[in-house]
Amino acid sequence: MATIPMNETVVKGSGVPVPGGPAPTSAEEAGVAAVSLGTSQYGSARPAGAPACPVDDHGRLSPAAGFDGQHVPWDYQPPAPEQPRQVIIDLANLISDRIGHKVTAEDPEYYGLAACITDEMAEVALQMKVRQPKTLAQIAELTGKDPDHLLELLHAMGYAGLIEWNSENEDGKNPDHERRYVLPPFVPGSAEFFNMRRSQIDEHPEVAKMFERMTQLPLEKVTAMVPPGGAGIGMHVIPVERAISMENQTASVEHISHWLKKYEGKYAASPCSCRMSREKLGEGCADDAEDWCIGVGDMADYLVETERGRYVTYDEVLEILERAEQNGFVHQITNIDGEHKIFAICNCNVNVCNALRTSQLFNTPNMSRSAYTAKVERDKCVACGQCVEACPAGAVKLGQKLCSAETHEVPAYPRQPLPDDTPWGRHMWSPDYRDRNRIESHESGTAPCKTACPAHVPVQGYLKLAALGRYEEALALIKKENPLPAVCGRICNRRCEDACTRNRVDKAVAIDEVKRFLAERDLDPETRYIPPARVPSNRGGFDQKIAIIGAGPAGLSCAYYLAEKGYRPVVFDAHERPGGMLAYGVPSFKLDNDVLEAEVAVMEAMGVELRLGVRVGEDVTLLQLRDEGFQAFYLAIGCSVGRLPGIPGEDAQGCETAVDFLARLANPATDAPDPEPLGRVVVVGGGNVAVDAARTAARRGASEVSLWSLESADEMPATVEEVAEAVADGVSIHNGWGPVEVAVDEDGRVAAVTFKRCTQVFDETGRFSPVYDEAEKTGTDADTVVFAIGQATDWGALLDGEELELVRGRVVADPVTYQTAQPDLFVGGDVLTGPRFAIDAIAQGHEAAVSLHRFVHPGSSLTVGRNPRHYVEFDKEGAELPSYDTAGRQEPGHRADVAAHPFAEERETFTEEQVRTETARCLSCGASVVDPNKCIGCGVCTTKCAFDAIHLHRDHPEASRMVRTEDKLKAIGPYALKRGVKIAKKKLTGR
Repeated sequence: MATIPMNETVVKGSGVPVPGGPAPTSAEEAGVAAVSLGTSQYGSARPAGAPACPVDDHGRLSPAAGFDGQHVPWDYQPPAPEQPRQVIIDLANLISDRIGHKVTAEDPEYYGLAACITDEMAEVALQMKVRQPKTLAQIAELTGKDPDHLLELLHAMGYAGLIEWNSENEDGKNPDHERRYVLPPFVPGSAEFFNMRRSQIDEHPEVAKMFERMTQLPLEKVTAMVPPGGAGIGMHVIPVERAISMENQTASVEHISHWLKKYEGKYAASPCSCRMSREKLGEGCADDAEDWCIGVGDMADYLVETERGRYVTYDEVLEILERAEQNGFVHQITNIDGEHKIFAICNCNVNVCNALRTSQLFNTPNMSRSAYTAKVERDKCVACGQCVEACPAGAVKLGQKLCSAETHEVPAYPRQPLPDDTPWGRHMWSPDYRDRNRIESHESGTAPCKTACPAHVPVQGYLKLAALGRYEEALALIKKENPLPAVCGRICNRRCEDACTRNRVDKAVAIDEVKRFLAERDLDPETRYIPPARVPSNRGGFDQKIAIIGAGPAGLSCAYYLAEKGYRPVVFDAHERPGGMLAYGVPSFKLDNDVLEAEVAVMEAMGVELRLGVRVGEDVTLLQLRDEGFQAFYLAIGCSVGRLPGIPGEDAQGCETAVDFLARLANPATDAPDPEPLGRVVVVGGGNVAVDAARTAARRGASEVSLWSLESADEMPATVEEVAEAVADGVSIHNGWGPVEVAVDEDGRVAAVTFKRCTQVFDETGRFSPVYDEAEKTGTDADTVVFAIGQATDWGALLDGEELELVRGRVVADPVTYQTAQPDLFVGGDVLTGPRFAIDAIAQGHEAAVSLHRFVHPGSSLTVGRNPRHYVEFDKEGAELPSYDTAGRQEPGHRADVAAHPFAEERETFTEEQVRTETARCLSCGASVVDPNKCIGCGVCTTKCAFDAIHLHRDHPEASRMVRTEDKLKAIGPYALKRGVKIAKKKLTGR
C-alpha cells in the first residue's frame, strides 16, 4: 500500500482514504480509541445503566466485586442486563456455531460482543453475513451508509476484532484483488481477534471468558461425530517438519514448509490469544504470549494494520518455530478453508490452548490430530522420559521393557477408548486433562533407578549415552534433573543403586561412579557443559527479579533451573563460599572444594548472580529487597545449627556439635595452622554426618576416635560403605547406646561420657521413640565430644514481619508448589523437610523454580498442567531377566598416599574402560509406551529423543483431509452415520 499525506492510505480498488496508514502505531491513529474503551461516535457499546464487568480505573476487575483486581474467576458469569440489546443478540445468533441453541443475554456470545461492539457495528455486521466477503461498495449498498463513514466504521470493527479483511482471489471472484471485508464465526475468528490484544482483554475481561466458553460449548455435541481431519472445524495439528522428513509418502499440506512457501514474504507474528485470555482467567502458563501466532498472506496485513502483530521474515518464522519445538509447543494450522488455504500457524501450549483442548477434553483426537502416530522402537528406548515429559497429549508414558516371568510378555498397557464405535458423552470426557496428561508413569511401573531417585534423573539414558562415548550428551541429560552431578557423584546416598534390578543378579550397576566420570567434564573449563537457555518467549530472557536466600543444594538447583528458563536469579548467602553444608559440612576428602566451585561456575556462566557474605534479615531485609524490585523469594537456608541432647555437661569445654566441628576442621586450607590436639574423640550419632565427623577427627590426628550410635548396626542411618570407611580410618563403632551425661573436670573441660543401653529406637509405627535399659550403662574417657544428633534452622531476623506459619521451626508450605502463607515466599530443602540428602534438596529446588517462574507471571496457575513427577517402580522381582553381561561391578581406585594427604579426595574416578564395562551391566528395565488413541501426531516427542527411538508413522492419511467449514456437514454426516451403525451393531452383538 502506498502512503499518502495525513497518515491516510488508499485501499486498493476503493479510492477511499483509510485512517491509520499501513501500520498504525497507536489506537488513535487507527481511529478506534473510543471504540476500544467501549464507547465511540457510533454509539455506546454499553448503554447507560447496563450491567458491566466491574473494572477499576486501570481496566482491572474490581476487588469490591469479589475479584482479585486483575483476573477473572474461572467460573465468572457477567450479570445479565435488564434491557438486553437485541441487535447484539441477533449478531450473536448469526455467528455462533452452537447447534440447536438460541443465544440469550446470559450467554457468552452475548456478553463478549456486548462488551466491545456498538449497535451500529452490529447492524453493519448483520448485513455482511458469515464468511461472505464483501467490498466497501457492496457493504455501502447493503447498509445505505456513506462510504467514508463506513470505511472508518469497518476499520473500527476490525480493530475491535469483529471482522477481518483480505484482498485474495481464492474464489476467483476478486481478480483485481480489491479489499474485501469478512465477518468470521466466533471460532476460529472473532473470539481470537477480541483476545489478541492485551489492552482489550484488560478493558473488557468478558472477552476472555467468552473465548474460553466458545471453544467448548459449540463442540460438546459434535466432537464424537467428527471424522479424521476435523471436518473444517477449528485447528489442525501439523507435525514437526523434521519428524516426517524421512517419510516416503506425505501430503504437501502436512509440511509447514509448504505453507510458508505458499505465502512467501507475507508473515506477521502476533500474540497468542489463548495464552493471554487464559492468563486473565488465572489459568495462564507463564509463557510470554508475544509472537507465537504466525499470520500468513493477507492475514499478516490484517494483524499489522489492526495493531495485533508485526511483520517478520522467513528466517524469523523459522526461529519462532524452532523455539516452540524446544519448549514442547505444538504447531497447528487453521482448518476452515480447505486444503488450499490457511491464515495462521500457531505454536500452542496444551496447558492453555483452546484448540488442543477440543481433542483432550472430549477425548476425540479426530478433532485435531495430524496424519501421524508416534511409535517407540523398544530396542532403542532407554526410558529417559524426555518424550514423556514433553508429550502434550499424555500419549507417552513410561513402562517396562522386561517381560513378566509368569507370562513371558511385556504387560499390556491401557488405551484411551475412542468414540468410533462407542456411545459418547460427558462420562467419557477428561475435564482434568491438563493434569492427567502430565502423569509420567504407568501404574504398573517403570525402571526402578529413575523411580527411586528423588530428582528422577534419567539413569538408564545417561548410562547408554556413556556406553556410546557420547559423554557431553550424557552430562546434558543428567543436568536436566540434577545440576550438581560432580557433587552427587561423590556424596549421593545412591537410592538408584539400592533399587537397581541388577541386585537380583549380583550387585547394582555403579551408577554414581559413571555419573562422577561424566561430570569430570565440568571440572575443566574447556569441556564444561553449559546448557542453553530454553525460554518460552520470543523476546529473550525474562527480566523479573527473583531472589534465592541460601546457596546450598536447594538454592543452587533453583537458581540453575531459573537461569535455564531465561532468568538472572540472585543468590544470597551469609557465608563467603557457596554450597551451604556441601562447602562447610562435607569433608574435603569426600568432596573437594574445587569440584563444587566448578559446578557453581557453570551456573554463573548461565547468568546466576551470587551475593556472598550477605545475611538477609540483618544486612538487608526482605522488605528492602522487595523495594529493589524482587518479586519472589526462595528461602533455602538449610539446617545449619547442630542440636544438643539436653544432658548434663553438654556445654563443657571440648563439646561441640558436628555442624560446628566440620565447619571448623573438615576443609582445611593449605596454609591453615594445625588445630589444637583433639585427644580422645567421642562422636555421638549414627548418621553420615556423625561418620564424617569421626573420620575427620581420625584424619586430624586424634589419639582415639569412637562413634556411639543409638541405633543397632542394621538400623544406622549411615550407609554401610561410610561405616566401613570409618572403620578403615581407625574409628571404633559402638551400637545401641544413648548419652546420659558428660563428666567435666575441675577446669570445666570434658573428661568422660556416660551412655545407657538403648533397646528400641522406633515404635511399631516407625516413629522415633527410643526405649532404654536404665540398668545397663557404660562410659568412656574423652577430651573432645562431638554431637551429631540432628540439626535445626537459624532463621535469625529473616522472617521478621513476614506472615509465615512455623511448626517445630519449619515453615509450613504447599507440598507441591512450596508456596507459603506469604504468597511471594517459597521454601525448600532442609528448612522444609528437616535434614535430608543433597539430592532431595536438588529435587525440591527444581520444583521451586517451576513455581517461581509461574508466580512472577501474574495470572499463571502454580499447579495446572504441572508435571506431577509420578514415577512407579515396576515389579522387578516378578520380571524375567534377559541374557546379560556377566562382568562384575567395577570398583573405583583409591589414592595410595592417603596418609600423606589425608584431606585430599581419596576415591578415584572410573577409567573409560571401567565405564564401558559398567554401563554394559545395565539390564535396560524401562521403555516408553505410546497410546495411539491419545497421540495427536505433533512430533514433539521426536525432538526430545537422543536415541532415535521414537518416530512418527503415517497411520492416518485421512486425517490430512481439509475441507471448508461450509462443507462440514458433508464430512460429518456420512461419518456419523457409519459410527451410528457400528454402535448399534456393537450393542446387538456385544462386540
